[in-house]
Amino acid sequence: MPDLATYASNPDTSRGRRHNEDKAIGRTEFQRDRDRIIHSAAFRRLEYKTQVFVNHEGDLFRTRLTHSIEVAQIGRSIARSLGLNEDLTEAIALAHDLGHTPFGHAGQDALNKCMHEHGGFEHNLQSLRVVDMLEHRYASFDGLNLCFETREGILKHCSRKNAETLGDVGERFLSGEQPSLEAQLANLADEIAYNNHDVDDGLRSGLITIDQLREVALFERHLAKVETLYPGLKDRRLVHETIRRMINTLVLDLMRESAECIRRSGIITSDDIRRTPPLITFSDQIRNESLELKRFLRTNLYQHYQVLRMTSKAERIIESLFKAFGDDPRLLPEEHQHLAKNNKYRTVADYIAGMTDRYAIKEYRRLFSVEET
Repeated sequence: MPDLATYASNPDTSRGRRHNEDKAIGRTEFQRDRDRIIHSAAFRRLEYKTQVFVNHEGDLFRTRLTHSIEVAQIGRSIARSLGLNEDLTEAIALAHDLGHTPFGHAGQDALNKCMHEHGGFEHNLQSLRVVDMLEHRYASFDGLNLCFETREGILKHCSRKNAETLGDVGERFLSGEQPSLEAQLANLADEIAYNNHDVDDGLRSGLITIDQLREVALFERHLAKVETLYPGLKDRRLVHETIRRMINTLVLDLMRESAECIRRSGIITSDDIRRTPPLITFSDQIRNESLELKRFLRTNLYQHYQVLRMTSKAERIIESLFKAFGDDPRLLPEEHQHLAKNNKYRTVADYIAGMTDRYAIKEYRRLFSVEET
């Protein structure tokens, strides 16, 4: 294991697992968590879950799986530079979207609306639910039985009401404390990945253009550099050269600013982090430029009429499936029917959230098309 800073999360001093297990041989406990996540069914299903574009719209667009791998790569690089635990950062990054619904945020919003009277739905909570309960791989326990530090990192956001029901991983939301630096890092690595790769996918789809993006300072500055270095460069190479420079700028800025914040804070141990404001951060300039890029994507890509058309279809599919299964749980597969006897609507939400895009479409056709069985 690489040398860790004194304030890094150390697997030897982990708060442990919900169910006692013998120590792993040849692996640290955080490496064991990472491996369990990679071998889970929920992780495999991310291959066919939407990032922005639904899977059948093209083979080259990001999915939740490729996004999670890209987040892990960015997170590991930054963790290494700051002396943080790469394995924990990677585990959190790979698991952070396990609870995401089919059809991206449109699916989450639709399922949350359906669950309004039944406790609501939030994909961070669902990711924790997946690793704590819904994976069925081990004889001795439900879920993956991950370490506290991994579980806490997966839970990025949480209301006070929900936190009160979550035991140890909910405590920081009640006390106002911070999670580990590895958890803070995985959160911002996620932001770096999806902002820049949504630019790439948006350009590839033709829904946004390079000329539009010239109005965004972060993109324009790096595009101008590429055009100066490589006059006449066009198409995909121009885009790739620009975006990789954007990612590099964001990563280096996060490294430098976070290292300085850590130095000024005077923290010594990982426990000190909990009583300190967030320390993994961008400089003011880069944060503002990232927000500008995010606003551009929201207006020009996520609200593009072609994306909204798919969003509308996704909402209709999720709402129709929820109503059908909620009205008659006998329509659920047999392995889910007995669970519905205890908590019908949460079972229905678990089933729908676990679907891939294409499986949700197939289930919709099976239920509502006379031509499907």
